[in-house]
Amino acid sequence: MENREKISNIFNKIARSKQIHEAVLMVENQSGDFSVSYGHGGKTIDTPINSASVGKLFTTACIIILLEKNKLSLDTPVVDYFDKQTFDSLHRFKGVDYSYKLTLSDLLFQTSGFPDYESEGGIVKRALSEDFHISTEELIEITKTLKPRFAPLGEKAYYSDLNFQLLGEVIEKVTELPMETVFNDFIFKPLGLTNTYVPVNDDFVPHIYYKSQSLSRPKLIKSLRGGGNAVTTARELMIFLKAFFNGHLFSKSVFESLSKYRKLQITMGPIYYGGGYMQIPLGTMMTLFLGKGELLGHSGSTGSFAFYYPQKELFFTGDINQLASPGLPIRLVMQLAMSLK
Repeated sequence: MENREKISNIFNKIARSKQIHEAVLMVENQSGDFSVSYGHGGKTIDTPINSASVGKLFTTACIIILLEKNKLSLDTPVVDYFDKQTFDSLHRFKGVDYSYKLTLSDLLFQTSGFPDYESEGGIVKRALSEDFHISTEELIEITKTLKPRFAPLGEKAYYSDLNFQLLGEVIEKVTELPMETVFNDFIFKPLGLTNTYVPVNDDFVPHIYYKSQSLSRPKLIKSLRGGGNAVTTARELMIFLKAFFNGHLFSKSVFESLSKYRKLQITMGPIYYGGGYMQIPLGTMMTLFLGKGELLGHSGSTGSFAFYYPQKELFFTGDINQLASPGLPIRLVMQLAMSLK
């Protein structure tokens, strides 16, 4: 009962914030015999939510499955899957063109050094005023106008949505199937997720709040495919999260090769990045060294989150739907993890 009360109090404090208009939280332990959920603003664990960058976990799962099927290798140059002219001068740093040296590993581990077209290329700013479709080719051209952060030597990490947009294209090229079909065949069907999908055509896409403004951006969300555009629910995200970290979709031992973490840019706060997912250490200055262990999973810019806390065998999924506060879901899960017994 003590944990239930703590979760309720922490969630209600977030929900009372003026900037939060709707929210949902689900917390379960490994076995599922402890399971609680809370909603605000009419949202429940079965209400559709934008996965946003939490959907990168879906992309990661597909990449791992293709690795296990020997359909690709992380050492393969990215340009092998694209027209070489498209990649020309995509990553030119201090006079050296690294574009053709980038590998799939650089994309998965966020070590490419690409700048982020969402925050630096004006995509988010433009999205506040209009809905629009944008192709991967256009996103590449925008990235070419921006300055790379470092040479892709595998030593540094910088969060860039282009990394996963390209991985989405690779998945489609390797399987010769559209992403919605691959995700459905590799993940959604095997796990029985009937309310999780990659939206196409007239499929429903939930609205997004930016401060007090409710935005409908189906064209843009359908464009940002590998970077995370699936629609899901907190309940089904919980099923996937457990499957992802328990090895139900692929060999659990694969995390031995994915668990090399590098600190992301300072604007990403306490987040490190491994092979396709975030790591957030809890015993740092940010928590006054009071926390133990780490959170593994992902958050999204719209307020979505899916994290596993191995220290206490707890899983957290949900959404606070607020584009103006992308760090809030991470702070919420950190507080929950540190408060529960």
